[in-house]
Amino acid sequence: MEIKSSDNESFRHVYSEVFPIVMRVAYHVTYNMDVSEDICQEAFIRFYEKNISFRSVDEAKYWLIRVTKNLSINVIKRKSREQAVVEKIKKTPSVTVRNGEEALINEETRLLVRDAVEKLPEKLKSVLVLKEYADLNYKQIAEILHISESNVKVRVHRARKIMESMLDREEMHVS
Repeated sequence: MEIKSSDNESFRHVYSEVFPIVMRVAYHVTYNMDVSEDICQEAFIRFYEKNISFRSVDEAKYWLIRVTKNLSINVIKRKSREQAVVEKIKKTPSVTVRNGEEALINEETRLLVRDAVEKLPEKLKSVLVLKEYADLNYKQIAEILHISESNVKVRVHRARKIMESMLDREEMHVS
């Protein structure tokens, strides 16, 4: 089924199917829900305005993921926005859970993992975010990043190993 990005029916179909995925990608690059929503909105505006024809919904999805990933990376690179995100994360109150100790450990672990992902080189971070948070398979990631499937597998493996060693160095005490 051909998808025309500026056709209202095609746009609605692609939006309903792809928005949750691009939202996850944007969020796991920026870790800011408001910024992620803005990025997704911008990606879909570009999609509509480009008036591109795609052979399938998957092709449109890959295009949108690529655009979202690039927009997200651009946001992160802007120094002032990066500092605003860090300040907002520091000020975010933790969710109340029945067991306070468990909540504290979960929050600390989540922040350690987030910090480890942030420290990864961009090539490794990209594949890991697409694999773990966008739930894409190796073939889909390869198409999005224009690299081979084996290269994707190597990068995911390296990213996991680096994160594992970073997290092993942290003093994580889990009962």
